[in-house]
Amino acid sequence: MKPQARSLLIELGTEELPPKALDELAAAFAAGIVDGLARRGIAADAAQARSWCTPRRLAVHVPAVADMQPTQKTEQLGPYLNIALDANGAPTPALLGFAAKNGLAVEALERSSDAKGERFVARREQPGQATAALVPEIVGEALKALPIPKPMRWGNHDYSFVRPAHWLVLLHGEGVIEGEVLGLRAGRMSRGHRFHHPQPVHIVDADSWLDALRAARVLADPDERRARVRTEVARVAPAGTTPQLSDALCAEIANLTEWPVAIACAFDREFLAVPPEALVMTMETNQKFVPCHAADGSLSEHFIGVANIESREPAQIRTGYERVIRPRFADAKFFFDEDRKAPLAAGMDALRGVTYQQALGSVWDKSLRVAELARVIANRVGTDAALATRAAALSRCDLLSRMVGEFPELQGVMGRHYAGSSGEHAEVARALDEFYAPRHAGAPIAQGTLARVLAVADRIDTLAGIFAVGMKPSGNKDPFALRRAALGLARTLIEGRLTLDLRAQFDEALCLLPEAAFAAGLAKGKDGKAAVPDPGARRAALGAELYEFVLDRLRGYYAEQGIAGEAFEAVRALAPSDLADFDRRLHAVVAFGQLPEAAALAAANKRIGNILRQAGHEAHGDVDAALLEAGAEHELAAALTAARSDVAPLAAQGDYVGVLRRLATLRIPVDRYFDQVMVMADDTRLRANRLALLGGLRALFLLVADISLLPSTQ
Repeated sequence: MKPQARSLLIELGTEELPPKALDELAAAFAAGIVDGLARRGIAADAAQARSWCTPRRLAVHVPAVADMQPTQKTEQLGPYLNIALDANGAPTPALLGFAAKNGLAVEALERSSDAKGERFVARREQPGQATAALVPEIVGEALKALPIPKPMRWGNHDYSFVRPAHWLVLLHGEGVIEGEVLGLRAGRMSRGHRFHHPQPVHIVDADSWLDALRAARVLADPDERRARVRTEVARVAPAGTTPQLSDALCAEIANLTEWPVAIACAFDREFLAVPPEALVMTMETNQKFVPCHAADGSLSEHFIGVANIESREPAQIRTGYERVIRPRFADAKFFFDEDRKAPLAAGMDALRGVTYQQALGSVWDKSLRVAELARVIANRVGTDAALATRAAALSRCDLLSRMVGEFPELQGVMGRHYAGSSGEHAEVARALDEFYAPRHAGAPIAQGTLARVLAVADRIDTLAGIFAVGMKPSGNKDPFALRRAALGLARTLIEGRLTLDLRAQFDEALCLLPEAAFAAGLAKGKDGKAAVPDPGARRAALGAELYEFVLDRLRGYYAEQGIAGEAFEAVRALAPSDLADFDRRLHAVVAFGQLPEAAALAAANKRIGNILRQAGHEAHGDVDAALLEAGAEHELAAALTAARSDVAPLAAQGDYVGVLRRLATLRIPVDRYFDQVMVMADDTRLRANRLALLGGLRALFLLVADISLLPSTQ
């Protein structure tokens, strides 16, 4: 009889699951079920499998699941003939044991051959099991594999899960799959909304589960719940306001509700005197409320809460939401008012008592180093050094404010507000917030030049200091987020078009560090004391290491833009210290790679590089025009002289695209040269002259990058 295929439904009901982990748990559960079916050879439409979830349940729906496994074939490799049979051809104990272990007579064993010779094999076939008999085991395996860092135990049981489990539905088509998981007997009775439909929900078959729950006021499809959240928020938004509902907040609200219903609320306007960032963070992060903005973009006194119930008395819920948010806003207003009683700069002295890192001193010491770096960088990029120094000195002063102490996420934001109310220069105030940018992956860099200078100075000091004390990242460990700092530094230099010698800046940053930092970063000997290296050599080694660390972050940055690794390595080979210049070179190489001449010239550069490397000292010297032979050699020399004259001003202007486009015109004379000229001639003078000609050609390309590292035609 041909196996039948029916939909499989698995629902595990629990107490409220953690909302931020719910989507990940649901996806992992579905993946585990699909994998369990596949490993047992059970046919199913895995591509159409769906994961569903609510705060109180995880569910998986897999269409077209066969009701039987196919015939199961097994093969066990046994001993080779020289071990399995004695001199008389009789079975040895090794062969007898192998046959007994597999439940077969020796005569039933088969033979196979491999590189080592012929051996015995036990092959068996047995009927597949019913899918219903295997599903409980599959579910148990999938649950154990879920990413649950701290599982709970409940009752007098040995098993554990992320939350206590209360019901289990296992349906294959219309039929209930008998079994037990987490101490729960499977059935067809689910549960509806905790308040709107507390009675059990009878599930007719696997395909009707979603509709049955919807009728019981449970939206089990998370996409449908998120859509309802947005519709509800838009429905109740007060006229003239725009709700600020991010995707992340919408998803979290959806994972807290099974039947979301929005309620329009408002708070006292007096709280609008508090920085809007503090109010928004409180609403979104602490209460999961949706802020509303006025027509002019400013924060309004309106907000929207999303309840998990369609109440007959929504005013009661509104009152509760407004009551719960008032004390938090009152705290924020108190902190803000108290912090402004003294100017922001008054917090400088207090930073002396806050340790940044034991060997690197206090936060105040770090501020001094950053201020000096910011002054130097500002002068080099052409912005106000006095403002840069002031911004650096104030950059950490908000850390000890009451507001940041209560809401650490507002670091920098409050620095901007307090600097503004203290009468600091507007650009300084903006820089105190913006220099933290980019705050997360993909976020924009600081917008103002002063903020970019401060962002670069701060990250350079952080990287130099932590590397010096020997706490650079290792594997998954990066407690000081140095990888993020390095990428933020590189992005600020590149996207901000700041012309800066990064190597020199790292050297200066290392010179500002205390000697104790370098001693802390050295391994101790058997006597418990660290070796005392040459300070200059130590700084040089760290500077080179820091530069390479930053470049390593750039590989991924450019890969995300679709730039091939060969192009990146072609520029990296020249190690430009100016990352903005690095970026211009790289994009020029990418453009060059699109030219029809690129592959042939890359191959020629690779060939030239190999020739010059093998020639060693012979490859140095100037071209003697008198030794040039007529034809291809003379033609290449003339083309090279003309190209050198043309690209010099282009290279000086940083027009690397123009340089490479001009050099691309050398393809024909280069190809003709290699076709007609023997470079490694027996005559030493001719050979040296030809090597010098090739050296000049390669030097022209190296004005931009090492083109030999690009894909080439062979």
